[in-house]
Amino acid sequence: MRLIFGVMSLLIVLAIVGTLGKTQLEALGLVGQTRTRAAEQGADVKAVSEAVLGRAGSGGATIAVPGGVPGATAAPIDGTLPAVSKGIQNNVREAANAALQQGANRSQQAP
Repeated sequence: MRLIFGVMSLLIVLAIVGTLGKTQLEALGLVGQTRTRAAEQGADVKAVSEAVLGRAGSGGATIAVPGGVPGATAAPIDGTLPAVSKGIQNNVREAANAALQQGANRSQQAP
């Protein structure tokens, strides 16, 4: 009798852990979903992604990047995978530097 209750309780615990694990993996998009997250993204997320990847609209201005400078243009990204990776890294670095510089300018102008 004790063995039966032990096995039953083990099965119940495994069922609960399995259900929780499945819901967590579905929330992360790792199980049970075949669509991509790009279809669910809003326009602002797509604009930032496009700006970071160097495909920003309206003349290539990186204004869509938070803290971006309106006159800045994205570096062209063409070529091999290492070149594309380096271009994306440079775009992100430039966007971060511009945001930091803008914050520094604001703090200097504050009374």
